[in-house]
Amino acid sequence: MPDDKPVANPQVILREEFDDWAVLFDPDTAQGFALNPVGVLIWKQLDGKHDIRDIVRVVRENCEDVSEEVEEHCREFVDNLTKQGLAGFEIANG
Repeated sequence: MPDDKPVANPQVILREEFDDWAVLFDPDTAQGFALNPVGVLIWKQLDGKHDIRDIVRVVRENCEDVSEEVEEHCREFVDNLTKQGLAGFEIANG
C-alpha cells in the first residue's frame, strides 16, 4: 500500500515543547505520547496528502545522518500511531 496517505486523528492535540520535542494528547483516552523531533516532523505530514514516500523524502531533506532503513522506520512509526488510534488512512474514492 505505498499509495496510502496517513492522516492524523483530528481529535489528537500536538503540544510542541521548547526543545523540538512534543507530546500528543488523546482526549478520548487521556493518554499522552512523547515525540522526538523526527516524530514531530512526521506527524506534521499526516494530512492525508502525503504517502510514506513523501514523508521519507521530507525526513531526508530535513534530518542529518538518516538511516538506510528510514522508510521502514517511518512505516513502523505510522503503524504504531494507527494502532493507538492517533492516526489512520484516507480512503480513496472510486
